[in-house]
Amino acid sequence: MRQRLISAAVLVPVVVVIFLAGPPWLTLGICLLAALAAHETAQLVRRAGVPASTWLAVIFAPLAVFVFAWSAEPSFELDSALVGPGVATLLLLTGMLALTRRDPADGFRFWIGTLFAAAYPAMLGFAAVFVGIGAQVAETSLFGFDIDTGRAWLLVLVATVWTLDTTAYVAGRYHGRGRFMNHISPNKTWSGAIGGTLGALAVCTALVAALGMPVLGGILLGAVIAVSAQAGDLAESMLKRAAGAKDSGRLIPGHGGFLDRIDSFLFAAPAMYTALVVIAGLSATRWL
Repeated sequence: MRQRLISAAVLVPVVVVIFLAGPPWLTLGICLLAALAAHETAQLVRRAGVPASTWLAVIFAPLAVFVFAWSAEPSFELDSALVGPGVATLLLLTGMLALTRRDPADGFRFWIGTLFAAAYPAMLGFAAVFVGIGAQVAETSLFGFDIDTGRAWLLVLVATVWTLDTTAYVAGRYHGRGRFMNHISPNKTWSGAIGGTLGALAVCTALVAALGMPVLGGILLGAVIAVSAQAGDLAESMLKRAAGAKDSGRLIPGHGGFLDRIDSFLFAAPAMYTALVVIAGLSATRWL
């Protein structure tokens, strides 16, 4: 516990400073997180018995995050046109490297393993998109503080996921009832899952309402984040269980690796982004 508190005391101020600094520092910080998570993912994949290229994963993941964020900037004329070619390039490179393997079955596993090690942490790019849209919109107010809309939505995501993790831990520890997905994570309980969801709903609704949005929208968005974040946590637990590892790494004393800290966001960020796009689309077509 002491190590966890010391690590939190060091990391939290760093995160706050980078968040307040905004782009490009916030974008670069997310890119760095993606690179570190990609390295840990590749190691876990290899420990699970599937060969993977660590260097390709470490290069592609932050590059994908950067392109995601850059494509949201109004000055980026190609917009999202590089996303498709980027995915195709990853498929081509990993496929070409797989051809160098003498055993075709081993080459195929290498192809799949490298694709996963690169694409899985690259989903953090959906969080970087919120940073990129900040320059396109007018500033908004959150609890009396002026903040661009992109970072406001990113704050909603981070605060909701952190609240989910905290309330799930408290509810599971002190009112643990009913095993939940214990074939993947033995410590999960229904009490924790429900308690975390309720906490996420409350915080997300409050923040969305503070942004001047309908309360119902906050409740629905909170539900999307809560379900996807818990799925993301379980997905990383499944990977660690397959690899026979307790943590994704040892870079953060008392907390494990960086992948352990962002696993929920890898599912929650794209889920939240998709939900907002769908809501915006329905509003534009007057379905809402």
